[in-house]
Amino acid sequence: MRSDVTLRQLDEDLLQALLDVAVADADPHEVMPPVAGPAGWTAERRTAFSRFHQSRSLAAEPVETTYAIVVGDTVVGAARLCPLEGAKHAVEAGVWIGRSHRGSGVGGAVFSHLLTLARADGFDSLFLSTKPDNMASQRLLSAMGVDLVHEGDAVTAWVDLVAAG
Repeated sequence: MRSDVTLRQLDEDLLQALLDVAVADADPHEVMPPVAGPAGWTAERRTAFSRFHQSRSLAAEPVETTYAIVVGDTVVGAARLCPLEGAKHAVEAGVWIGRSHRGSGVGGAVFSHLLTLARADGFDSLFLSTKPDNMASQRLLSAMGVDLVHEGDAVTAWVDLVAAG
């Protein structure tokens, strides 16, 4: 497991670094909700990216906790934990990693950190979802003992944080 990967809770300073890595190393559809307009990182998409994070994790009453994924001193992506409505003591995890850092063990370290953070926050289970074509994430999760469920356009999993702890 990589020891140079850390998660730092998102703040306004890290938000700019996160936007910079998203623009340089990811497609908008990989890292944010859709925004109408031409493809690529338009000014509107950059603004929407920042507003999305400001409204979700930097708001006065945040709905999720977002972390900058840091390798050494470099921001390389984001991870989040969002409590699930209607599922007692459950949280959803989400991750994106810039292309240049994929396949280098960052994802495994991030997943391990997210499990630790979710347990520390008192959650009993963690929900994950990915696309069927995201084979790297599926391999990572399977290698960590997570049972994946393939249903239509999604591959999902629940991790029992109590039993897995």
